[in-house]
Amino acid sequence: MTITEKILAHHSNLARVSPGDLIEVHVDMALANDITAPLAIKVFNEVGNPAVFDREKIALIPDHFVPNKDIKSAEQAKVMREFAIHHNIKHYYEMGQAGIEHVILPEKGLVIPGDLVIGADSHTCTYGALGAFSSGVGSTDLGVIMATGKTWLKVPPTIKIEYEGKLSPLVRGKDLILFTLGILGIDGATYRALEFSGSVIKGLPMAQRFTMANMAVEAGAKNGIIEPDEITLAFVAQRSHRMPFVCTSDPGADYEKVIKIEVDELEPHIAFPHSPANVRPLSRVGDIKLDQVFIGSCTNGWLEDLRDAAGVLKGKTVAKGVRLIVLPGSQLIFREAIKEGIIEILLDAGAVIGPPSCGPCLGGHLGILAEGERALSTSNRNFIGRMGHPKSEVYLASPVIAAASAILGSIGGPEEL
Repeated sequence: MTITEKILAHHSNLARVSPGDLIEVHVDMALANDITAPLAIKVFNEVGNPAVFDREKIALIPDHFVPNKDIKSAEQAKVMREFAIHHNIKHYYEMGQAGIEHVILPEKGLVIPGDLVIGADSHTCTYGALGAFSSGVGSTDLGVIMATGKTWLKVPPTIKIEYEGKLSPLVRGKDLILFTLGILGIDGATYRALEFSGSVIKGLPMAQRFTMANMAVEAGAKNGIIEPDEITLAFVAQRSHRMPFVCTSDPGADYEKVIKIEVDELEPHIAFPHSPANVRPLSRVGDIKLDQVFIGSCTNGWLEDLRDAAGVLKGKTVAKGVRLIVLPGSQLIFREAIKEGIIEILLDAGAVIGPPSCGPCLGGHLGILAEGERALSTSNRNFIGRMGHPKSEVYLASPVIAAASAILGSIGGPEEL
């Protein structure tokens, strides 16, 4: 079996599962945010169970519209807060304790290798970087999971992607996944598991692995996953005392296909409007003037991402007419960035530092685009209207490219500075 199949078999108490099997699985962690939780809570109440299945296996994180931007978002957050208090949910975190859900759960050791995580958010696939099975569902499904601790799944076939060679100094996990999306397209892995492997992946730090797993869903994948290794286990050991269920794919595992990617000549990549799969190498971007640059999100709001940005921005100034917005992924990341002097570098360059939250990523808060404006973002989606006006444009890139572009006033790399 593949690693995905082994985790699913383990959680369904079966000796073996195969692609296409319909199985019932036990959930280790159920997740919702301030947008998706209220509907899930409504469904939970309709089920009629007096208590949640396990108060320690539910995480409720307000991160999309916080601090609340209007009355409606305040009401949404209130529904989740009151539910968490009523059911004594252990992993409910207010703004001052938290940040972005997909940063918080790994940071607090709530997901470890071998776990099965279901969240009412499409980017729940992020935790595959830890060697867990994690996938997004609708709020209705999550409401039932909060009541029962179980859900059903169809076992996905697996596409294995092997990355070999040596990365150039400016290429990051974001570039690897954007390049991969250019190969697969937005539906090339629909209801498949994407297994990222090869010597390049083994050399990536956790932050870049999270970035890659986070964007597996942009190819339609059910989940993205990376086999746990020494880097994974060291990350988890600092954050959790639970014993991980470590497994790897068998040598004879059956893959739907195997894609081999040589990275030696790979450049930084940019996703053009209006698809994460509409990618071009940096050398073929042309002159794209920018109004806003956003560094953050569940894709690239990690401390390493802020370090990358600061390394480019140090001693430089954001171009006149460009707004640079930086949102750390969590309060802890914010604090560490202050200690390291990263925040001061960003402020000196002309950046605006905002609260740890999703911010402008979903076009809801803290950086909405006006008609005709262009933004370069380190987030995961650039659909029409994603960050504001339907006649705005969103480009996607790594924090390295985003920082350089903020200085240049147009899309470009550090070598142009």
